[in-house]
Amino acid sequence: MEKPAYKILLAEDDEAMRVYLERALKNAGYGVDAVDRGTEAIPLLEQNAYDLLLSDIVMPEMDGIELAQRCNEISPDTKVMFITGFAAVTLKASREQPQAKVLSKPFHLRDLVLEVERVLEDRISARI
Repeated sequence: MEKPAYKILLAEDDEAMRVYLERALKNAGYGVDAVDRGTEAIPLLEQNAYDLLLSDIVMPEMDGIELAQRCNEISPDTKVMFITGFAAVTLKASREQPQAKVLSKPFHLRDLVLEVERVLEDRISARI
């Protein structure tokens, strides 16, 4: 079987949303590791190379912004994209991680996959 072109680390504390997003991304051809909190994502970032960290912002133990900051230290080549249902949190994320894309819930799965593709394509063009 063909190896997925991109690896995505998904951090989302809502189980139904996590399963839903993981399935959509896998169906789109991505390799996905999914965790339910930021603290679980850190060891994975240390052990694996990810093209994208897709993280909810509001999570227990460690929020998505803190996770993104740790991701920038551990794996500076990993792109960051946030998902959130809170408008005020979107503003904070934009201030703290200006290079990260923020996708507000609710969103259509097709929009998520298109945004992920766009973020990853930017990564390719940045390398050329």
